[in-house]
Amino acid sequence: MKAIVGTLVVIGTLLGGYLPHGSFGILIQPLEVVIICGGALGAYIIANPGWVIKAGFTGGLGLAKPAPHDKEMFIEALGLMFKLFNKARREGLMSIEADVEDPHSSELFNGAPKVAADHHAVDFICDYLRLMISGASNPYQLEDLMILELDGHHHEAMMPSAAVGKVAEALPAFGIVAAVLGIIVTMSYLDAGPMEIAHHMSVALVGTFLGILVAYGFIAPISSELANRAELEGAFFNVLKTCLIANLNGYAPQVAVEFGRKAIPSHDRPSFQELDEFLQSQK
Repeated sequence: MKAIVGTLVVIGTLLGGYLPHGSFGILIQPLEVVIICGGALGAYIIANPGWVIKAGFTGGLGLAKPAPHDKEMFIEALGLMFKLFNKARREGLMSIEADVEDPHSSELFNGAPKVAADHHAVDFICDYLRLMISGASNPYQLEDLMILELDGHHHEAMMPSAAVGKVAEALPAFGIVAAVLGIIVTMSYLDAGPMEIAHHMSVALVGTFLGILVAYGFIAPISSELANRAELEGAFFNVLKTCLIANLNGYAPQVAVEFGRKAIPSHDRPSFQELDEFLQSQK
């Protein structure tokens, strides 16, 4: 929703400032759009692996929806960790083996639908709980392994944002290319009247205008928001890591999830009372 509102503001203010003095028709130049956007798309395809190309498109379209890693998802994750740790503490670590091996059939995971829908988060939780069940009990070694994995995951999560950002950097140049081509076309009309030459010059300048507008009004903000969401996802995984390491160090389930709560970014962090009330409702 935020992305849609921002897009409408950009378009509305631009047209609101231009239309009282200019013609909207001159801005509609499909061939200029083909040159600029087609060139940028081709460069994007050449420069990036297939999965980054796909992630850039799906991530950009996904900006129409709210960010998935919100306060509700953080609280759900803490509740899930609490239930897993509590069950393991009361019934033994082997009691959560079935939940870990088949999380999609687990009542504990299904009780946290937002977390269960994120297969990366589910895999992360299950992989490390599986290691603990298998006897990996050194918190320092497991924490080092988590850091290594999360660094790699974060690097991959930032790649679509970086790729889209490169497109934003290139678009003004493609706008200039379109403008130069328009001037070349204009040169063939030098023997025409002044109005004809002015029209073709206007069309050429629209190329520069479109390249700059699309770059800084749309693509660069999309790149920034993709990076913001990747950072928030990284913070979410850091919360999971903090809870798992605290539990492995022997802290009680409620204390372990409190460690995780403190790792949540301040704008999404529930208060101690909020989390306590939620955990009490989960018992």
